[in-house]
Amino acid sequence: MALAFTSSTAIHGSLSSSSHQQPIVSQLGNIQLLDQPNKFLNFSQRRCAVKPLYAEPKRNESIVPSAATFVAPEVTEKVIDAEDFEKLAKDLENASPLEIMDNALEKFGDDIAIAFSGAEDVALIEYAHLTGRPFRVFSLDTGRLNPETYQLFDAVEKHYGIHIEYMFPDSVEVQALVRTKGLFSFYEDGHQECCRVRKVRPLRRALKGLRAWITGQRKDQSPGTRSEVPVVQVDPSFEGLDGGSGSLVKWNPVANVEGKDIWNFLRAMNVPVNSLHLKGYVSIGCEPCTRPVLPGQHEREGRWWWEDAKAKECGLHKGNIKDESVNGNGNNATQANDTVADIFDTKDIVTLSRPGVENLLKLEDRREPWLVVLYAPWCQFCQAMEGSYVELAEKLGGSGVKVGKFRADGEQKTFAQQELQLGSFPTILFFPKHASQPIKYPSEKRDVDSLLAFVNALR
Repeated sequence: MALAFTSSTAIHGSLSSSSHQQPIVSQLGNIQLLDQPNKFLNFSQRRCAVKPLYAEPKRNESIVPSAATFVAPEVTEKVIDAEDFEKLAKDLENASPLEIMDNALEKFGDDIAIAFSGAEDVALIEYAHLTGRPFRVFSLDTGRLNPETYQLFDAVEKHYGIHIEYMFPDSVEVQALVRTKGLFSFYEDGHQECCRVRKVRPLRRALKGLRAWITGQRKDQSPGTRSEVPVVQVDPSFEGLDGGSGSLVKWNPVANVEGKDIWNFLRAMNVPVNSLHLKGYVSIGCEPCTRPVLPGQHEREGRWWWEDAKAKECGLHKGNIKDESVNGNGNNATQANDTVADIFDTKDIVTLSRPGVENLLKLEDRREPWLVVLYAPWCQFCQAMEGSYVELAEKLGGSGVKVGKFRADGEQKTFAQQELQLGSFPTILFFPKHASQPIKYPSEKRDVDSLLAFVNALR
């Protein structure tokens, strides 16, 4: 997610388009393409008293100094008591995103900013624009974004007449990570370290200059981590301007809005959107970690697809994750829900125990080769490949290749990660007849023909 900040000055009266020639734009439905001119919505914004914003010395490590030339509304209430947030969230539970956005901007003035990732977060900027209040926008430029995302940033700035305030990762930290582990280490050891350097730490610096921030989190984005997101909360992970726990407020105006309704709104308001959406991308992050999703797939399946399916978070909203083991960092058996029915349950597939797998690892001269899937019954990707794996086992029956399964979640996860190359579920290994080390299936294609080609190439 790219994060950057901007200020929108108050506009008095109405914007008139009568004296300006209307630009010709290409549209897909009612959405402007990014390489075309943008136009402003014409409406009267509310008048509000403003005063100059001057950067305070203690904010010089934050995003605030870059906004020193902008103006902010005079507000009488900057923060509210921490104990009131739960009540406020309940009061606003059924409020519209526009009402929630107006409430947030009114309460925090220039001490709040919209986190813009370059995807559907355009809706947040549009809601802020419709309130008629000045607002700020920030984005995290990780250095690994798609060109289309940068094009959207430029289009949004021109469309709304704003300047996004960009935050960048520390160059020394990025240099150390790349020189030590290479450009794509996250494919091998998880995305958390890269996200921590390129996103989380820049975000932490940005938020230290604010008392509140606005995100585009929705409950339907990730059932595993965002299903309980409130419309407003004390930020559970980051600190604000005053420092300490409870010093930062997090607003989620579209928490209760479904994705299809966000898109209906974007089309209706004719605002710029990321052209990657036209290519099957739904949830958009850094280029190496984002891919299109297929019809019927959940939008978060396009993010960090090589990792566990239950926790698709980069760390910006890590407070959503209640159990670290869900993010693939622990051995807690809560991830291995015993109430979920087992899969790959057929006479053609051998169920391997821990000692059985250890024996396979020790043998350098096996009687026959083995194909083994490391799985977790609750994993939707494992469930999706069950049919093809069972069919493969039937086809390999009598061929001299044994087909097995090893449940590698819960207490077995650390062993599987250290000894069996487990990176995500499912992981498929081929144990050759005359080799000590198993060979990991490298492709994401898990259809019968692809798996059979892998086996035939090695046996």
